[in-house]
Amino acid sequence: MRRVLAPQYQEESEIDLTPMLDVVFIMLIFFIVTATFVKEIGLDVNSPDKNQNVKDADKQSIVVQITSRDRIRIRGRDIDFRAVRANIERLHAENPDAPVVVQPHPESTTNTMIGVMDSARQAGVYNVSIAAG
Repeated sequence: MRRVLAPQYQEESEIDLTPMLDVVFIMLIFFIVTATFVKEIGLDVNSPDKNQNVKDADKQSIVVQITSRDRIRIRGRDIDFRAVRANIERLHAENPDAPVVVQPHPESTTNTMIGVMDSARQAGVYNVSIAAG
């Protein structure tokens, strides 16, 4: 006797990747579109030229020094924070081309430096630089 074996059908199991690829492409499109709406906030910082003589720069610019205890000094005098704008306006009226150079001490707070820069811009001086103190 002969046995006849019935043909066995083996199903090949395949994973359909189409839905997964659809989801990946949709996520990719979503991230590309949302990335165009993200704006980074920052400050424009103008550093003085290295070739410029420091003594000439002090004569031509309005130097605002910030001490380690957040005291503000302009031309060797201690200035109240509320009077910074008025002093910068006065010095800017004397020399309209003079930029403002802020020299913060490494231990001073950033809040004071930003306040001085804002006061300079309110005084009408838009050329504000930061120098190492």
